[in-house]
This record gives sequence, structure tokens and C-alpha cells, in this order.
Amino acid sequence: EEFSEQSFEGLDLRPHGGKGLHFEDCTFRRCQLAGAAFHRARFVGCRFEHCDLSNLEITGAGFRDVHFLDCKLVGINWPSAETVAHPAFERCVLNYANFSAVDLRKSTLKDCVAREADFAETNLSEADCRGTDFAGARFSKTNFTKADLRGAFSYAIRPDDNKLKKAKFSLPEATLLLYGLDIELEG
Repeated sequence: EEFSEQSFEGLDLRPHGGKGLHFEDCTFRRCQLAGAAFHRARFVGCRFEHCDLSNLEITGAGFRDVHFLDCKLVGINWPSAETVAHPAFERCVLNYANFSAVDLRKSTLKDCVAREADFAETNLSEADCRGTDFAGARFSKTNFTKADLRGAFSYAIRPDDNKLKKAKFSLPEATLLLYGLDIELEG
């Protein structure tokens, strides 16, 4: 089934979902999708506002140019999706999400809470991560080339294990980059 340029308000699909559905340029407002299964579904140019998508099952699904605004996306396993291209997350809760090895280049993760999220081997080059809380997030072999992390905080990014070329950081948070090195700091 295909849906184009439609708005869905207050939709509750817990614990159902939709297998193989295609949504293009659709808007979802205040929808309850927590735990729903969207296997092989496609979302292109869609917008989610104030929605709960926690533990969403997205095996084989596709997300292209999808914007999440003030949404809860806790515990989603993004590598199980077939496609994740240029998503935008603004003021979202991304705790315990798995983005391991996902290509998030030129994506937005702005003013989010991404505690305990996994970004190992993720491509965050040219991503906008300003103002995001990365407490307990995992970064290993993550590509931050030209990423903007100004105002981001509570991150533990080891410069010797991640690619940071021309990434932007702000003080005092940038001093966190020194803690992974075998040096002594004095105050």
C-alpha cells in the first residue's frame, strides 16, 4: 500500500505496524509507534513530530530524507534497515540506539539526547551534532570528518581511534578529547 502527501495525527499502531508500506512526503504527528514493526516499509521525505517510535522494528526498511522532530526513538537498531540516508533528528531522544556502521554523512543530530547509543564505525562526516548529549555513547572507528560538534557534551571520543579531520568542537567540552590520551592534565 502506498501513501503520498498524507498527514497522520494521533495514530496508534502499537504493537502492529505495516509490512511493505510505502510513505512519501507524509507527516506523522503525535503518533504512537513504539514497538511497531515496519518490515520492508519505505519512508521518503517524511516528517515525524512528537512521535514515540521507541523499539521500532525496521528490518529491511528504508528511510530517505526523513525528519524527526521532538521524537522518542529509544533502542532502535538502525543497521537492520536497508537504507538510512540523510536523516534529521532534532530535539530527539536516541538513547540506546544502535547506529553501528550506518552511513549518517551529512545528517543532523541536533540538540538530541543520545545516551548509551552505539556509533562504532558510523560515518558522521559533515554531520550536524551540535548541542547533543552523548553521555555513555560508544565511538570507535567513527568518521567525524568535517562534523560539527560545537555545544555537544558528555562525549568520550578517542582521537587515536576515530577520524576527526576538520571536525568542529567548542570549549570547554573539547578538553574531553584529551582524556583518552596517555597524558597528565593539570588545572
